Amino acid sequence: MSTNPFALSKVKCVLAISSCKGGVGKSTIAAALSLELSRRGLKAGLLDADIYGPSLPSLFPLQDARAASNEFKMISPVEYKGLKLMSFGFLLGDAPAVMRGPIVTRYIQQLLFQTDWGELDYLIIDMPPGTGDVQLTITQSIKLTGAVIVTTHHSLSLVDTARGILMFEKVKVPILGVIENMAYFLATDTGKKYYIFGEQKAGALSKRFGVKTLVEIPIQEELSQNIGDAKENPYIQKAVDALLESLKVNQAAHADLKDAGYRDGQVVLVFSDGRELSAKALDLRVNCQCALCVSEVTGKRLVDAQKIPAGINPEEILPLGNYAVGITWSDGHSSGIYPYGMFKSL
Repeated sequence: MSTNPFALSKVKCVLAISSCKGGVGKSTIAAALSLELSRRGLKAGLLDADIYGPSLPSLFPLQDARAASNEFKMISPVEYKGLKLMSFGFLLGDAPAVMRGPIVTRYIQQLLFQTDWGELDYLIIDMPPGTGDVQLTITQSIKLTGAVIVTTHHSLSLVDTARGILMFEKVKVPILGVIENMAYFLATDTGKKYYIFGEQKAGALSKRFGVKTLVEIPIQEELSQNIGDAKENPYIQKAVDALLESLKVNQAAHADLKDAGYRDGQVVLVFSDGRELSAKALDLRVNCQCALCVSEVTGKRLVDAQKIPAGINPEEILPLGNYAVGITWSDGHSSGIYPYGMFKSL
């Protein structure tokens, strides 16, 4: 079955929902966002891009659904309440996907280009965890409008959040925001919030990564059950509102960082209007806010500043949209993200 390069020609906006780490509820969030877009009267589609562990048939009551070819020799997506769905699970059923990388890449391309998506306002792609072949295949095969990172406050998730942001920025996909899932437990009797991964101030991720936090979602029973039959969720509604607003801002914005370099011991950012921001390389490295450098539980710094070489310098400076730069340092550290606000404060 050959691919059709025009299959996505009528899709206005393609969004990637990513986590780079499993177990944070990414697929559930992707499904809920897609269903909310459809409820608002928008033409929406959801692609489950996890070949090895497709979850879409289980998130909706579609375990027995099977995709079929239409008269144009294209795969007809499965429809549920107006939402177009496609997953390898609709082709494979319950059988395990035992295959090597090149074959997986071929299947991903078929799901993208051989599915008869028709006219869509939004196509949501539920990305598999990680930063491997499937992610690169998708980002290189189509032009993504933007990406949303789903994470929890757990330190391991935050390490992968940084990696995910850096991955998308390296392939020129703008980050539209972060969704903090399972951020806290909300007691139904008192309304008190209990932060199971440690107390976090509002906007902690925004400060750390320089990207917008779209919403904090508490642990909810309704999001752990069948998404297709779930009622309208105020947290998901808020996430969609923030996502659509972020899309508008991103489309209106222009990348005004002209140059990023290193001179006289300082990292210097030069903007198209002539402005400059600079900070000492050592100060930036010492104040790195990534989960490898700062404890998520106590907030204490994990790296001894005295052990960082005084002559440390950046080996690579990667502009991240209009909000930050990612720096790979000469000591091998590469997960730090440095918002423009940090330059100003230093």
